[in-house]
Amino acid sequence: MIKRRRRPVEKWGWMTTYSDMMTLLLCFFVFLYTFSSIDSSKWQVLVNALNPSSGAASDIIKDIVNVAKPGQTGSGMGGVVTFDDISRQMEKYVEDNNLGNDIEVHGGDGYTLIVFRNNIFFDGNSYTLKPEGKRVLDALGAGVAAVGNMIKEIRIMGHTNQADPEQQNPVRGDRFLASDRATEVLVYMQEKNIIDPKKLISIGYGQFYPVAPFVREEDRLKNRRVEILITETNAVDISLDQVYSQMDAEQNR
Repeated sequence: MIKRRRRPVEKWGWMTTYSDMMTLLLCFFVFLYTFSSIDSSKWQVLVNALNPSSGAASDIIKDIVNVAKPGQTGSGMGGVVTFDDISRQMEKYVEDNNLGNDIEVHGGDGYTLIVFRNNIFFDGNSYTLKPEGKRVLDALGAGVAAVGNMIKEIRIMGHTNQADPEQQNPVRGDRFLASDRATEVLVYMQEKNIIDPKKLISIGYGQFYPVAPFVREEDRLKNRRVEILITETNAVDISLDQVYSQMDAEQNR
């Protein structure tokens, strides 16, 4: 009687089935993601993030993920799908992180103005961005990146305070400090690749747009600030004076 030889059992044969299953699961979750939202910008971010050659999109993903690291300020600016969402989500960010004394948000027709008190961005007589200021800009940048095609311009404006109520600041120091601070914010945002660089503009207004008298220290603190004016694509051009006038009219209603 002839005995048949048993075929050897492949020790790792199950790995083929397991690998196929994991690949199918990955495809399934990507499929679910594509149908989770009709926002085309989210799909574009996903596709570009999976493409190693797309450095800009990869940076956007890193920023969104890093906004809310444990121990850091932030809950991010998720949910931005329209231009008006920028002001709404920034207001929520300020409230969630108890930043009401440091940041003001004003949403208008075709624009959003965000006022940053100087202490959150810079130390006195310095234009080096503080870590807490960078975290706030990361949150804002994530929201801006989501609707970059809806944004016409991001104008970053630096303001100083008049140290002596009776005498203007030295021109050179006043102007350079204001413009250097605005430029520092611009450079930080541009290096994050959140929006077309030609939409970023920095201006140093110096001491000439005060929002409070120069006498009391609490008022002088209000004058030391950086403002970011974000305007909507196809919106009518608006000056800082017009924005202030609209804000005053709303407050006096």
